[in-house]
Amino acid sequence: MWDYTDKVKDHFLHPRNIGVVENPDGVGMEGSLACGDALKISFKLDADKRISEAKFQTFGCASAIASASILTEMMLGKSIEEAAKITNQDIVNELGGLPKEKIHCSVMGQEALEAAIAYYRNGGKPEEKQSQTGRLVCNCFGITETEIVDAILSGHLTTVEQVTEQTKAGSGCGSCLDDIEEILKRVTTEMQQKEEDDQAMTNIEKIEKIKNVIETVIRPALQHDGGDIKLIDVVGDVVKVQLQGACAGCPMSAMTLSHFVEQKLKEQVSESITLEAVRP
Repeated sequence: MWDYTDKVKDHFLHPRNIGVVENPDGVGMEGSLACGDALKISFKLDADKRISEAKFQTFGCASAIASASILTEMMLGKSIEEAAKITNQDIVNELGGLPKEKIHCSVMGQEALEAAIAYYRNGGKPEEKQSQTGRLVCNCFGITETEIVDAILSGHLTTVEQVTEQTKAGSGCGSCLDDIEEILKRVTTEMQQKEEDDQAMTNIEKIEKIKNVIETVIRPALQHDGGDIKLIDVVGDVVKVQLQGACAGCPMSAMTLSHFVEQKLKEQVSESITLEAVRP
């Protein structure tokens, strides 16, 4: 018998926002009936580009229903950029906790939301799930090596048990646990090597990486919502940027800088990077 919080029970027994949004701006599907869990998220934006309606359909357990229900409530009123920052841990925290064996339900919610946002950003086209292809590791739940690697990197996982809690891989017959451990060791080694490479990176190389991330990742995302960004200077690990367009006068600009721009630079360039805003 799982030990559920009162909030989990409430959202399971009285789920909010069940159904499908008509003429949605974003639609995302995650999981599969074959694996025992499936979730569909749909949302609509208002004139201010904020989520005014969010609904879900799911086939799953109490934790899956509760996670999807609370997620749709968390989405309401947020911009696309703000909604994109919702993590599975945010879902767990909002529910007051989930049994560790059910953490994967919150991950499914985050991934369905990411797919829905990608649908919107792709102009109404489903995201091609190339990242979900790869060697099949867990036959019981259809989990690939690519999915396991993604979970390790995004969740900073360090044990096989954590991988199982996040993805369900290995929670069936258990025959793939040794394989999961080998993947974990390899990815951990690669991450350590990357950290060493970051420390050895020259300032010129760092500046080029920063420019590339801004031009290929950050600017397109901001421009999609009418904003823009300009790289002003790089002094050591301090990156000076200037928000432009709609972002310049946005009341959420500080959050955009800290939770999106800085986070992307930390992820793709160096964890030591800090951001400094320069006013127009």
